[in-house]
Amino acid sequence: MVNLVAAQKPLLHGLMKMAGIVPYTVEIEPGTQMNFWIPSETFNKSKDSTTKLPKPNKPVVVLIHGFAAEGIVTWQFQIGALTKNYSVYVPDLLFFGGSITDSLDRSPKFQAVCLAKGIRKLGIENCTVVGFSYGGMLWFPDRLHRDFLEVMFNNRKERGELLEGLIVSNKDTNIPKFSQRIHLLWGENDQIFNLELAQAMKEQLGDNATFQGIKKAGHLVHLERPCVYNRCLKHFLATLKTDKPKKG
Repeated sequence: MVNLVAAQKPLLHGLMKMAGIVPYTVEIEPGTQMNFWIPSETFNKSKDSTTKLPKPNKPVVVLIHGFAAEGIVTWQFQIGALTKNYSVYVPDLLFFGGSITDSLDRSPKFQAVCLAKGIRKLGIENCTVVGFSYGGMLWFPDRLHRDFLEVMFNNRKERGELLEGLIVSNKDTNIPKFSQRIHLLWGENDQIFNLELAQAMKEQLGDNATFQGIKKAGHLVHLERPCVYNRCLKHFLATLKTDKPKKG
């Protein structure tokens, strides 16, 4: 039986290239590499890893996927909506897509450090990060739900260890104070992370955080109501253009 999610990937890859982003592998360190979808104008056609990539010519947006699927599957409805005005980068986190490591470290810190190194190696100095929380496949038809699970659980041992690392690292952890502006876009019917959690997170993040709920949407808000989500996201990104950029 054909897996509907796996079957769409060749088409999805073609659509991504039409939208102006192409796959590129970055060696983070020996034994660790991450796959990124990057703007085609910054692609190193010589395939010489010692040659620096051209810098992006538009504001950079990095779309970081959750636990349900790799980058372009997660953000398929957002990429085309953003590439006209932004240089869009879509990484695959370790053990998703083509990203692998021989390290035994499964902590979110290691994942974040590798991602930061990859972004720097791509020549990005300033960027806006858009992230989607792990997990959650409600409002899908049963068949698609099953196919999503089959695709999701490649590298299931390593991904299970990633979840364990997330749980262990979050024990007794306080949310730090960020200097960057943070905008929380939340499905009002989210049954995994409810609105009370969203409001509590906003309060802990402080004055730089803002919150916006999207009606008739759950945890997969960017897939369930992509037009509304994209409109809200683009509005927030536009407000950042008036801010003085900070080097990361």
